[in-house]
Formats: sequence, structure tokens, C-alpha cells
Amino acid sequence: MLSPFRVLDLTNQRGLLCGKAMADLGAEVILVEPPGGSPARRLAPFYHDQPGPERSLYWFAYCANKRSVTVNLETADGRELFKRLVETADVVLDSQDNGYLAGLGLGYQELRQVTPDLVMTCITPYGLDGPYSGFKANDLCLWAMGGFAYLTGDADRPPVQISFPQAYLNASLEGAVATMVALYHRETTGQGQQVDVSIQASVSRNLMNAPLFWETSGVNLARSGPYRVGLSVSSGQRVLWKCADGEVSFFMWGGKSGYRINQALVAYMDEEGMAPQFMKDLDWENFDMSQASSELFQQFNEHIGRFFLRHSKEELFKQARQRGITLYPVQTVAEVFADAQLQERNYWEPVNHPELGQEILYPHYPCLFSNYQPPPIRRPPLTGEHNQEIWGRELGLSPEQLATYQQLGVI
Repeated sequence: MLSPFRVLDLTNQRGLLCGKAMADLGAEVILVEPPGGSPARRLAPFYHDQPGPERSLYWFAYCANKRSVTVNLETADGRELFKRLVETADVVLDSQDNGYLAGLGLGYQELRQVTPDLVMTCITPYGLDGPYSGFKANDLCLWAMGGFAYLTGDADRPPVQISFPQAYLNASLEGAVATMVALYHRETTGQGQQVDVSIQASVSRNLMNAPLFWETSGVNLARSGPYRVGLSVSSGQRVLWKCADGEVSFFMWGGKSGYRINQALVAYMDEEGMAPQFMKDLDWENFDMSQASSELFQQFNEHIGRFFLRHSKEELFKQARQRGITLYPVQTVAEVFADAQLQERNYWEPVNHPELGQEILYPHYPCLFSNYQPPPIRRPPLTGEHNQEIWGRELGLSPEQLATYQQLGVI
């Protein structure tokens, strides 16, 4: 779907998913790495726990379907080579520290002189301007500065970080969408532009209703652990429950949906003699969740929690489907892999890694299109795997020139 476009991907771990999303949709995405490879190639975890630049599972996840060239942008010859490559490109993706490329004479203003309709997307911690624009930050800093850490964790403990770099991933996908919007604008007007993605702002956009509570009521929603927050400031309404072999997600509803769902759960509990009388007698049709007391929720939690502990995730999920109860298993990665729905949609695709002598299953594309068949997933490129193809055959460098540049540390 994006096959007419060539994307030069200079991102590090902050922005790798941006180029991956475009590559999955058919864009030709070329990783532009320093000699020796991107530092992101050395990020754990590693295949079979054996470190190496061609064994990073992080790299595998976010660089499939891309190609790779190496070039030292801190050399004059390297910058000239890169500019020649920019002449062939539609998009440049950058997530280096703010001002790094501009300091090399490779900022947007310089590159647009090479390709006037270029779209250049910059993913930086706080954006290209403002009082924090020169600050350095890792994912945890940005998760905190975007406001999400305050909401993540248990109420009686300090804030926590989600175990995977969510701030980077949020910003990368915001960058991919914004880049495609800029490409659409270019196709209709002929004008390229710079896209400025703030990772902090990308995190803040995902706070859901927390900003609205502050705007309308002057209230900071707080960490609530396994309890629902947002119906009221603090309801004590549990969302995550232990069961016989793990956890399930379920919360009670109000209104007409709640009338049907809550009654169905009470009937299920009653069949096993575990529904207390007050739940059987409650007027669920007129039950107002927002007015329910914390004491009432504590009683719900006690009886429902005891009932769930008697059953496995699969038992509860099967009964929920049959009875129309909005309950879902909290699946482990192994259970996600075995999930019948994903299997039916051919979500897992074997990808051959000749350098490892192994096939590895990759998650396929989450979106299916009626008029577009994505190509098979290509394994992530080895460091500089396409130097000969791109610097040599495409840009015309002779084998002797390539060898000289390699000796000089240019590629």
C-alpha cells in the first residue's frame, strides 16, 4: 500500500516501530546505521540468551521487513553519500538527540535542498522546541513526564513503569500516522514538511479520561491497582480477579447492560450455591453504579472473588461467552500464542533466519485488507547487508570505492 515510497530510517530504539509500521504496509524502509551497526542491535533480550548484534530479539521485533546500509555521518564522505541517498527518498525518520543531524548539516532545512518535497519526521523526547527541547530522557523519564507513571501501580505504593518501553512505542506509532498524513498532504499539494513528534505528548494523549477529571472537577485520578477508576474518583470496584489458574478481567456495569450482565453472573453463582441473598435481591435494573458505596463493592468483591477462585480461566471464559457476561482471561504470552482466534487468522508467520539456522515465528500484521495482500515477512537485515546493493549497484560505487570507504570507516 505504501510501495511507491522510500523511507530512510535513522532511528534508534525511540523510533524503530515507526519505520516498521510503514514497512509492514509496503514502504521500502532502509535502515541507515553507523559502521558496526545501530546500538539498538545490542539491546536485550537475545536469541537463546546469547548476546550479539545479530541476535537481539528487540531488533528482530522492530526491524523486520527493512533493509540496512551503513554509513558514518560524522565524516564528510559519509554525509555526501547520505545526501545522494536522500535524493532517492520520500521520507527521513530521525529519533537522535535534538539537533544532532542539524549539527552535521543534515537537518531538515539542509535536506530539503536535496529533495524539496521531502517529509522528515523527528521523534524526540520533548519535541523540537520549548524549554525541555534540549533535555535527554529515557523511556521511564518520558513515561513519568507524560503523566502515566502517576496512574500506574497500586494506591499504597510508589508509581511503577510498565515492563516494556511504552513511551517509545506510543511515539513511534504517532510518528508513523503523522508521516503518512504528511505524505498524503504532499501527494495533494506537492509540498513536503517536517513532522515534529514529542514522546512526552504522545504519552499524555493516552491518559484517557484523567485530564477530563482534572479539567471538570480539579481532581487527580490516582493509582488504583486492580480496581476500576473513572466511574467515580475511587469506587473500590475490582477489575482484575484471581481464579484457579491465573487472573480474569471483569467489572460490574450499571444501566441496561449491567442489568443483563450482573444478573447473568448472579444466576451463574447461584447455580453453585454461591450467590448471597443480597445480590439475588438487588434491583439490578435500577442499580446506579456511581452511587454505590465502597462497602457494597467490598461485599461484591468478597463473594465474586470467592466464586472465581473455584474456576479456571477457560471455564470462566466459556461460561461468560454462553451467558453474555463481559469476562475475559488475562492471557500469558504462551496462551496468546495458542489462542484459537489468532491461529485462525494466521497471525503467526514462520520467518527463516539462515544466519541462525532456524525459523522463528513472528506476529503477522494486525490489520487485514480486502484489496491488499501483504508480502511475506522478511527477517531483519544483518548489519550493512544491503551496502553492495544500494551503495554499489544503485548509486554506482565501484567495488574498489566500497573497499576504500570501508577501510576509511566511511561505511
